[in-house]
Amino acid sequence: MSKPIVAIVGRPNVGKSTLFNIFADSRISIVEDTPGVTRDRLYADAEWLDRKFTMVDTGGIEMQNTDSIAVSIRQQAEVAVREADVILFVCDARTGITNDDMEVAKMLRQSRKPVVLAVNKADTPKQEAEAYEFYNLGIGEPYLISASNRLNLGDLLDAVVEKFPEEGDEDDDSEDVIKVAIIGRPNVGKSSIFNDIIGQTRSIVSDVAGTTRDAIDVPVEKDGQTYLFIDTAGMRRKGKIDEPIEKYSIIRTLRAVDRSDVVLLVLNAVEGITEQDKKIAGYAHEAGKGIVIVVNKWDLYPNKTVMSTEEFTKQIRHELIFMPYANVVYVSALTQQRISRLPEMIKDAAEANAMRISTSVLNQVVTDAVAMNQPPMEKGKRLKILYTTQVKVKPPTFVIFCNEPEIMHFSYQRYLENQLREAFGFKGTPINIIVRGKNEDEA
Repeated sequence: MSKPIVAIVGRPNVGKSTLFNIFADSRISIVEDTPGVTRDRLYADAEWLDRKFTMVDTGGIEMQNTDSIAVSIRQQAEVAVREADVILFVCDARTGITNDDMEVAKMLRQSRKPVVLAVNKADTPKQEAEAYEFYNLGIGEPYLISASNRLNLGDLLDAVVEKFPEEGDEDDDSEDVIKVAIIGRPNVGKSSIFNDIIGQTRSIVSDVAGTTRDAIDVPVEKDGQTYLFIDTAGMRRKGKIDEPIEKYSIIRTLRAVDRSDVVLLVLNAVEGITEQDKKIAGYAHEAGKGIVIVVNKWDLYPNKTVMSTEEFTKQIRHELIFMPYANVVYVSALTQQRISRLPEMIKDAAEANAMRISTSVLNQVVTDAVAMNQPPMEKGKRLKILYTTQVKVKPPTFVIFCNEPEIMHFSYQRYLENQLREAFGFKGTPINIIVRGKNEDEA
Protein backbone atom coordinates (compact mmCIF):
# COMPACT_ATOMS: atom_id res chain seq x y z
CA MET A 1 0.00 0.00 0.00
CA SER A 2 1.25 3.51 -0.79
CA LYS A 3 2.13 5.80 2.10
CA PRO A 4 -0.59 8.34 2.97
CA ILE A 5 0.23 11.95 2.06
CA VAL A 6 -0.27 14.75 4.63
CA ALA A 7 -0.30 18.32 3.27
CA ILE A 8 0.46 21.11 5.77
CA VAL A 9 -1.45 24.25 4.73
CA GLY A 10 -2.37 27.65 6.13
CA ARG A 11 -1.72 31.35 5.67
CA PRO A 12 1.83 32.80 6.01
CA ASN A 13 3.70 32.86 9.33
CA VAL A 14 1.51 30.48 11.29
CA GLY A 15 4.30 27.93 11.83
CA LYS A 16 3.76 25.41 9.02
CA SER A 17 7.43 25.02 8.16
CA THR A 18 8.41 24.93 11.83
CA LEU A 19 6.08 21.98 12.36
CA PHE A 20 7.34 20.31 9.20
CA ASN A 21 10.98 20.65 10.27
CA ILE A 22 10.28 19.39 13.79
CA PHE A 23 8.56 16.30 12.43
CA ALA A 24 11.30 15.73 9.85
CA ASP A 25 14.24 16.15 12.23
CA SER A 26 12.97 14.59 15.46
CA ARG A 27 12.43 10.98 16.44
CA ILE A 28 8.89 11.31 15.16
CA SER A 29 10.35 11.13 11.68
CA ILE A 30 12.45 8.66 9.71
CA VAL A 31 14.56 10.64 7.26
CA GLU A 32 17.67 9.25 5.59
CA ASP A 33 20.18 11.67 4.09
CA THR A 34 21.74 9.74 1.23
CA PRO A 35 25.06 11.10 -0.10
CA GLY A 36 24.62 12.59 -3.55
CA VAL A 37 20.84 13.03 -3.34
CA THR A 38 19.83 16.59 -4.15
CA ARG A 39 16.37 17.44 -2.86
CA ASP A 40 14.65 20.39 -1.24
CA ARG A 41 12.54 20.23 1.89
CA LEU A 42 9.21 20.10 0.08
CA TYR A 43 8.48 16.64 1.48
CA ALA A 44 9.74 14.24 4.14
CA ASP A 45 8.98 10.67 5.12
CA ALA A 46 7.68 10.22 8.66
CA GLU A 47 6.30 7.53 10.96
CA TRP A 48 3.89 7.69 13.89
CA LEU A 49 2.09 4.85 15.67
CA ASP A 50 3.67 2.37 13.22
CA ARG A 51 2.10 4.20 10.25
CA LYS A 52 4.49 5.59 7.66
CA PHE A 53 3.44 8.66 5.70
CA THR A 54 4.78 11.51 3.57
CA MET A 55 4.51 15.11 4.74
CA VAL A 56 4.30 17.92 2.21
CA ASP A 57 5.13 21.51 3.12
CA THR A 58 3.31 24.30 1.27
CA GLY A 59 3.69 28.07 0.99
CA GLY A 60 1.53 30.52 2.91
CA ILE A 61 -1.91 30.95 1.31
CA GLU A 62 -3.17 34.52 0.85
CA MET A 63 -6.60 34.24 -0.75
CA GLN A 64 -7.08 37.96 -1.49
CA ASN A 65 -3.55 38.71 -2.75
CA THR A 66 -3.50 39.01 -6.56
CA ASP A 67 0.29 39.25 -6.85
CA SER A 68 1.57 36.63 -9.32
CA ILE A 69 3.78 34.95 -6.70
CA ALA A 70 0.93 34.75 -4.19
CA VAL A 71 -1.36 33.32 -6.86
CA SER A 72 1.25 30.70 -7.78
CA ILE A 73 1.70 29.70 -4.12
CA ARG A 74 -2.07 29.37 -3.75
CA GLN A 75 -2.27 27.18 -6.86
CA GLN A 76 0.56 24.99 -5.58
CA ALA A 77 -1.21 24.55 -2.25
CA GLU A 78 -4.41 23.59 -4.07
CA VAL A 79 -2.49 20.87 -5.95
CA ALA A 80 -1.10 19.58 -2.64
CA VAL A 81 -4.61 19.52 -1.15
CA ARG A 82 -5.99 17.57 -4.12
CA GLU A 83 -3.24 14.96 -3.90
CA ALA A 84 -3.22 14.58 -0.11
CA ASP A 85 -5.04 11.98 1.97
CA VAL A 86 -5.17 14.22 5.06
CA ILE A 87 -4.82 18.00 5.41
CA LEU A 88 -3.09 19.54 8.43
CA PHE A 89 -4.54 23.08 8.61
CA VAL A 90 -2.38 25.37 10.77
CA CYS A 91 -3.66 28.63 12.33
CA ASP A 92 -2.19 31.14 14.79
CA ALA A 93 -3.65 31.44 18.32
CA ARG A 94 -2.06 34.87 18.85
CA THR A 95 -3.76 36.57 15.94
CA GLY A 96 -7.04 34.67 16.15
CA ILE A 97 -9.18 33.93 13.10
CA THR A 98 -8.43 36.09 10.04
CA ASN A 99 -10.26 36.48 6.74
CA ASP A 100 -7.58 34.33 5.08
CA ASP A 101 -8.18 31.60 7.66
CA MET A 102 -11.88 31.69 6.84
CA GLU A 103 -11.18 31.48 3.08
CA VAL A 104 -8.70 28.62 3.47
CA ALA A 105 -11.18 26.76 5.67
CA LYS A 106 -13.85 27.21 2.98
CA MET A 107 -11.48 25.77 0.34
CA LEU A 108 -10.69 22.79 2.58
CA ARG A 109 -14.36 22.06 3.25
CA GLN A 110 -15.00 22.07 -0.49
CA SER A 111 -12.13 19.60 -1.02
CA ARG A 112 -14.03 17.00 1.06
CA LYS A 113 -10.68 15.75 2.37
CA PRO A 114 -10.14 14.82 6.05
CA VAL A 115 -8.78 17.89 7.86
CA VAL A 116 -7.02 18.22 11.22
CA LEU A 117 -6.99 21.76 12.62
CA ALA A 118 -3.84 22.78 14.52
CA VAL A 119 -3.91 26.09 16.41
CA ASN A 120 -0.25 26.94 16.88
CA LYS A 121 1.44 29.35 19.31
CA ALA A 122 -1.02 28.50 22.12
CA ASP A 123 1.72 29.13 24.69
CA THR A 124 -0.21 30.81 27.51
CA PRO A 125 -3.45 30.00 29.37
CA LYS A 126 -5.02 33.16 27.91
CA GLN A 127 -4.22 32.07 24.34
CA GLU A 128 -5.50 28.57 25.09
CA ALA A 129 -8.78 29.97 26.37
CA GLU A 130 -9.26 32.22 23.34
CA ALA A 131 -8.23 29.53 20.84
CA TYR A 132 -11.59 27.81 21.05
CA GLU A 133 -13.00 30.49 18.73
CA PHE A 134 -11.43 28.38 15.96
CA TYR A 135 -14.45 26.07 16.19
CA ASN A 136 -16.09 28.81 14.08
CA LEU A 137 -14.03 27.70 11.06
CA GLY A 138 -16.31 24.69 10.69
CA ILE A 139 -13.35 22.31 10.38
CA GLY A 140 -13.82 20.45 13.65
CA GLU A 141 -11.99 20.27 16.96
CA PRO A 142 -8.96 22.59 17.17
CA TYR A 143 -5.79 20.99 18.57
CA LEU A 144 -3.94 23.57 20.64
CA ILE A 145 -0.19 23.22 20.14
CA SER A 146 3.07 25.12 20.42
CA ALA A 147 5.62 24.19 17.78
CA SER A 148 8.33 26.30 19.42
CA ASN A 149 7.84 24.56 22.78
CA ARG A 150 6.86 21.21 21.21
CA LEU A 151 3.61 21.02 23.18
CA ASN A 152 0.83 18.55 22.32
CA LEU A 153 2.46 17.44 19.06
CA GLY A 154 1.83 13.80 19.90
CA ASP A 155 -1.92 14.42 20.27
CA LEU A 156 -1.87 16.26 16.96
CA LEU A 157 -0.19 13.36 15.14
CA ASP A 158 -2.60 10.91 16.80
CA ALA A 159 -5.44 12.83 15.18
CA VAL A 160 -3.70 12.91 11.79
CA VAL A 161 -2.99 9.18 11.73
CA GLU A 162 -6.57 8.43 12.84
CA LYS A 163 -7.82 9.90 9.55
CA PHE A 164 -5.57 7.81 7.29
CA PRO A 165 -7.22 5.36 4.87
CA GLU A 166 -7.45 1.85 6.25
CA GLU A 167 -4.42 -0.29 5.49
CA GLY A 168 -5.16 -2.88 2.84
CA ASP A 169 -7.69 -0.72 0.98
CA GLU A 170 -5.54 -0.67 -2.15
CA ASP A 171 -3.15 -2.73 -4.16
CA ASP A 172 -4.37 -6.24 -3.45
CA ASP A 173 -2.85 -7.35 -6.75
CA SER A 174 -1.27 -10.78 -7.08
CA GLU A 175 2.39 -11.03 -6.12
CA ASP A 176 3.01 -12.34 -9.64
CA VAL A 177 2.14 -8.91 -11.03
CA ILE A 178 5.04 -6.47 -11.36
CA LYS A 179 3.85 -2.93 -10.62
CA VAL A 180 5.69 -0.32 -12.68
CA ALA A 181 5.71 3.47 -12.34
CA ILE A 182 6.98 5.56 -15.25
CA ILE A 183 8.36 8.70 -13.64
CA GLY A 184 10.23 11.82 -14.70
CA ARG A 185 9.81 15.50 -15.36
CA PRO A 186 6.96 16.78 -17.56
CA ASN A 187 7.47 16.38 -21.30
CA VAL A 188 10.32 13.86 -21.20
CA GLY A 189 8.22 11.30 -23.05
CA LYS A 190 6.64 9.21 -20.28
CA SER A 191 3.27 8.97 -22.00
CA SER A 192 4.83 8.09 -25.34
CA ILE A 193 6.91 5.30 -23.81
CA PHE A 194 3.85 4.02 -21.97
CA ASN A 195 1.84 4.01 -25.22
CA ASP A 196 4.66 2.26 -27.10
CA ILE A 197 4.78 -0.53 -24.52
CA ILE A 198 1.01 -0.93 -24.70
CA GLY A 199 1.08 -0.84 -28.50
CA GLN A 200 3.65 -3.62 -28.69
CA THR A 201 1.63 -5.82 -26.36
CA ARG A 202 -1.43 -7.46 -27.84
CA SER A 203 -2.83 -8.79 -24.55
CA ILE A 204 -4.20 -5.80 -22.64
CA VAL A 205 -6.30 -7.08 -19.78
CA SER A 206 -8.26 -3.93 -18.94
CA ASP A 207 -8.16 -0.17 -18.31
CA VAL A 208 -9.15 0.51 -14.72
CA ALA A 209 -9.95 4.09 -13.73
CA GLY A 210 -9.10 4.69 -10.06
CA THR A 211 -11.63 6.72 -8.11
CA THR A 212 -9.70 7.64 -4.98
CA ARG A 213 -6.36 8.17 -6.72
CA ASP A 214 -7.62 9.84 -9.90
CA ALA A 215 -5.25 7.52 -11.74
CA ILE A 216 -5.27 4.90 -14.45
CA ASP A 217 -3.67 1.51 -13.82
CA VAL A 218 -3.15 -0.56 -16.95
CA PRO A 219 -2.39 -4.29 -16.68
CA VAL A 220 -0.28 -5.58 -19.58
CA GLU A 221 0.83 -9.13 -20.36
CA LYS A 222 4.12 -9.76 -22.13
CA ASP A 223 5.79 -13.15 -22.63
CA GLY A 224 3.74 -14.72 -19.84
CA GLN A 225 4.47 -11.95 -17.31
CA THR A 226 1.80 -9.46 -16.21
CA TYR A 227 2.85 -5.87 -15.54
CA LEU A 228 0.68 -3.20 -13.93
CA PHE A 229 1.65 0.24 -15.22
CA ILE A 230 0.77 2.95 -12.70
CA ASP A 231 -0.34 6.39 -13.76
CA THR A 232 1.92 9.38 -13.06
CA ALA A 233 1.42 13.08 -13.78
CA GLY A 234 2.70 12.74 -17.34
CA MET A 235 0.12 10.07 -18.20
CA ARG A 236 -2.93 12.01 -17.03
CA ARG A 237 -5.58 13.66 -19.12
CA LYS A 238 -4.57 17.26 -19.81
CA GLY A 239 -7.59 18.57 -17.96
CA LYS A 240 -6.24 16.99 -14.78
CA ILE A 241 -2.81 18.62 -14.90
CA ASP A 242 -1.69 22.06 -13.71
CA GLU A 243 1.12 22.42 -16.23
CA PRO A 244 2.92 25.44 -14.66
CA ILE A 245 3.14 23.76 -11.25
CA GLU A 246 6.08 21.42 -11.78
CA LYS A 247 7.23 21.63 -8.19
CA TYR A 248 4.10 20.02 -6.80
CA SER A 249 3.66 17.54 -9.64
CA ILE A 250 6.27 15.49 -7.80
CA ILE A 251 3.60 14.66 -5.20
CA ARG A 252 1.84 12.50 -7.78
CA THR A 253 5.16 10.84 -8.53
CA LEU A 254 5.67 10.01 -4.85
CA ARG A 255 2.39 8.14 -4.71
CA ALA A 256 3.12 6.22 -7.92
CA VAL A 257 6.60 5.26 -6.68
CA ASP A 258 5.25 4.06 -3.32
CA ARG A 259 2.81 1.71 -5.06
CA SER A 260 5.37 0.29 -7.49
CA ASP A 261 7.88 -2.54 -7.50
CA VAL A 262 9.98 -1.02 -10.28
CA VAL A 263 10.27 2.53 -11.61
CA LEU A 264 11.27 3.61 -15.09
CA LEU A 265 13.10 6.91 -14.58
CA VAL A 266 12.76 8.73 -17.90
CA LEU A 267 15.40 11.35 -18.80
CA ASN A 268 15.45 13.68 -21.80
CA ALA A 269 18.69 13.11 -23.75
CA VAL A 270 18.54 16.57 -25.31
CA GLU A 271 18.09 18.46 -22.02
CA GLY A 272 20.41 16.27 -19.94
CA ILE A 273 20.05 15.64 -16.21
CA THR A 274 18.41 18.43 -14.22
CA GLU A 275 18.06 19.08 -10.48
CA GLN A 276 14.43 17.96 -10.69
CA ASP A 277 15.59 14.65 -12.22
CA LYS A 278 17.90 14.20 -9.21
CA LYS A 279 15.07 14.87 -6.75
CA ILE A 280 12.78 12.35 -8.45
CA ALA A 281 15.58 9.77 -8.71
CA GLY A 282 16.51 10.32 -5.06
CA TYR A 283 13.00 9.54 -3.88
CA ALA A 284 12.84 6.32 -5.91
CA HIS A 285 16.24 5.28 -4.53
CA GLU A 286 15.27 6.03 -0.92
CA ALA A 287 12.00 4.15 -1.39
CA GLY A 288 14.04 1.04 -2.21
CA LYS A 289 12.45 0.34 -5.59
CA GLY A 290 13.93 -1.48 -8.56
CA ILE A 291 15.09 1.15 -11.06
CA VAL A 292 15.70 1.30 -14.81
CA ILE A 293 17.03 4.59 -16.23
CA VAL A 294 15.47 5.28 -19.64
CA VAL A 295 17.18 7.96 -21.74
CA ASN A 296 14.52 9.05 -24.22
CA LYS A 297 14.88 11.11 -27.44
CA TRP A 298 18.35 9.68 -28.10
CA ASP A 299 17.57 9.95 -31.83
CA LEU A 300 17.38 13.74 -31.37
CA TYR A 301 20.59 14.09 -29.38
CA PRO A 302 22.68 16.61 -31.33
CA ASN A 303 26.22 15.57 -30.35
CA LYS A 304 26.23 11.82 -30.84
CA THR A 305 29.51 12.09 -32.75
CA VAL A 306 31.09 13.65 -29.62
CA MET A 307 29.05 11.95 -26.88
CA SER A 308 28.54 8.21 -27.21
CA THR A 309 26.09 6.26 -25.07
CA GLU A 310 29.09 5.16 -23.03
CA GLU A 311 30.12 8.75 -22.35
CA PHE A 312 26.54 9.78 -21.60
CA THR A 313 26.23 6.88 -19.14
CA LYS A 314 29.37 8.09 -17.35
CA GLN A 315 27.70 11.47 -16.99
CA ILE A 316 24.57 9.82 -15.57
CA ARG A 317 26.68 7.86 -13.07
CA HIS A 318 28.37 11.08 -11.98
CA GLU A 319 25.13 13.05 -11.56
CA LEU A 320 23.18 10.16 -9.99
CA ILE A 321 26.10 8.87 -7.96
CA PHE A 322 23.80 7.29 -5.38
CA MET A 323 22.38 4.73 -7.84
CA PRO A 324 25.28 3.06 -9.67
CA TYR A 325 23.29 -0.20 -9.70
CA ALA A 326 20.61 1.01 -12.13
CA ASN A 327 20.63 -0.26 -15.73
CA VAL A 328 20.59 2.42 -18.43
CA VAL A 329 18.85 2.04 -21.79
CA TYR A 330 18.75 4.53 -24.67
CA VAL A 331 15.42 4.69 -26.49
CA SER A 332 13.34 6.73 -28.87
CA ALA A 333 9.63 6.77 -28.14
CA LEU A 334 9.13 8.36 -31.57
CA THR A 335 10.75 5.54 -33.54
CA GLN A 336 10.19 2.86 -30.85
CA GLN A 337 13.92 2.10 -30.87
CA ARG A 338 14.83 -0.32 -28.02
CA ILE A 339 11.38 0.03 -26.40
CA SER A 340 11.00 -3.75 -26.76
CA ARG A 341 13.87 -4.21 -24.27
CA LEU A 342 12.02 -2.53 -21.41
CA PRO A 343 9.74 -5.38 -20.22
CA GLU A 344 12.69 -7.74 -19.75
CA MET A 345 14.74 -5.06 -17.96
CA ILE A 346 11.77 -4.34 -15.68
CA LYS A 347 11.44 -8.03 -14.89
CA ASP A 348 15.17 -8.34 -14.07
CA ALA A 349 15.02 -5.33 -11.72
CA ALA A 350 11.91 -6.72 -9.99
CA GLU A 351 13.54 -10.11 -9.46
CA ALA A 352 16.68 -8.51 -8.03
CA ASN A 353 14.57 -6.31 -5.74
CA ALA A 354 12.78 -9.41 -4.37
CA MET A 355 15.85 -11.68 -4.19
CA ARG A 356 16.41 -13.64 -0.97
CA ILE A 357 19.78 -15.23 -0.13
CA SER A 358 20.15 -18.21 2.21
CA THR A 359 21.97 -17.42 5.45
CA SER A 360 24.69 -20.02 4.92
CA VAL A 361 25.59 -18.78 1.45
CA LEU A 362 25.43 -15.17 2.61
CA ASN A 363 27.82 -15.76 5.50
CA GLN A 364 30.26 -17.61 3.25
CA VAL A 365 30.44 -14.62 0.88
CA VAL A 366 30.95 -12.20 3.79
CA THR A 367 33.63 -14.45 5.32
CA ASP A 368 35.48 -14.56 1.99
CA ALA A 369 35.19 -10.77 1.67
CA VAL A 370 36.68 -10.28 5.15
CA ALA A 371 39.52 -12.65 4.32
CA MET A 372 40.40 -10.65 1.21
CA ASN A 373 40.18 -7.26 2.95
CA GLN A 374 40.59 -7.11 6.72
CA PRO A 375 38.11 -4.90 8.65
CA PRO A 376 39.41 -1.60 10.05
CA MET A 377 40.91 -1.03 13.50
CA GLU A 378 40.29 1.85 15.88
CA LYS A 379 42.04 2.55 19.19
CA GLY A 380 43.58 -0.90 19.18
CA LYS A 381 40.30 -2.70 18.50
CA ARG A 382 39.66 -4.50 15.24
CA LEU A 383 36.17 -4.81 13.86
CA LYS A 384 34.98 -8.41 13.91
CA ILE A 385 32.03 -9.46 11.81
CA LEU A 386 30.20 -12.21 13.66
CA TYR A 387 27.12 -13.02 11.62
CA THR A 388 25.10 -11.77 8.65
CA THR A 389 21.47 -12.39 7.83
CA GLN A 390 18.91 -11.08 5.36
CA VAL A 391 15.87 -9.67 7.14
CA LYS A 392 13.67 -8.50 4.26
CA VAL A 393 13.28 -7.99 0.53
CA LYS A 394 12.02 -5.07 -1.59
CA PRO A 395 14.73 -3.91 -1.22
CA PRO A 396 17.08 -6.68 -0.04
CA THR A 397 18.08 -5.71 3.49
CA PHE A 398 20.91 -7.30 5.46
CA VAL A 399 21.88 -7.06 9.12
CA ILE A 400 25.57 -7.47 9.96
CA PHE A 401 26.29 -8.27 13.61
CA CYS A 402 29.74 -7.28 14.84
CA ASN A 403 31.68 -6.65 18.02
CA GLU A 404 32.00 -2.85 17.70
CA PRO A 405 29.45 -1.28 15.30
CA GLU A 406 30.98 2.19 15.70
CA ILE A 407 34.20 0.96 14.03
CA MET A 408 32.34 0.01 10.84
CA HIS A 409 33.50 2.75 8.50
CA PHE A 410 31.30 3.82 5.60
CA SER A 411 34.00 2.78 3.10
CA TYR A 412 34.19 -0.77 4.49
CA GLN A 413 30.41 -1.06 4.48
CA ARG A 414 30.45 0.02 0.84
CA TYR A 415 33.13 -2.63 0.17
CA LEU A 416 30.87 -5.33 1.65
CA GLU A 417 27.95 -4.08 -0.44
CA ASN A 418 30.09 -4.33 -3.58
CA GLN A 419 31.08 -7.88 -2.66
CA LEU A 420 27.41 -8.85 -2.21
CA ARG A 421 26.59 -7.33 -5.59
CA GLU A 422 29.47 -9.15 -7.25
CA ALA A 423 28.35 -12.46 -5.74
CA PHE A 424 24.59 -12.19 -6.23
CA GLY A 425 24.02 -9.51 -8.87
CA PHE A 426 21.32 -7.23 -7.43
CA LYS A 427 21.40 -5.34 -10.72
CA GLY A 428 18.73 -2.70 -10.83
CA THR A 429 17.98 -2.52 -7.10
CA PRO A 430 19.36 -0.71 -4.04
CA ILE A 431 20.32 -2.88 -1.09
CA ASN A 432 20.35 -1.86 2.57
CA ILE A 433 22.98 -2.88 5.12
CA ILE A 434 22.26 -2.41 8.84
CA VAL A 435 25.14 -2.77 11.31
CA ARG A 436 24.33 -3.97 14.83
CA GLY A 437 26.17 -5.02 17.96
CA LYS A 438 26.36 -8.70 18.86
CA ASN A 439 23.70 -8.40 21.58
CA GLU A 440 21.17 -6.40 19.56
CA ASP A 441 17.99 -8.07 18.36
CA GLU A 442 17.77 -8.93 14.66
CA ALA A 443 14.36 -7.31 14.31
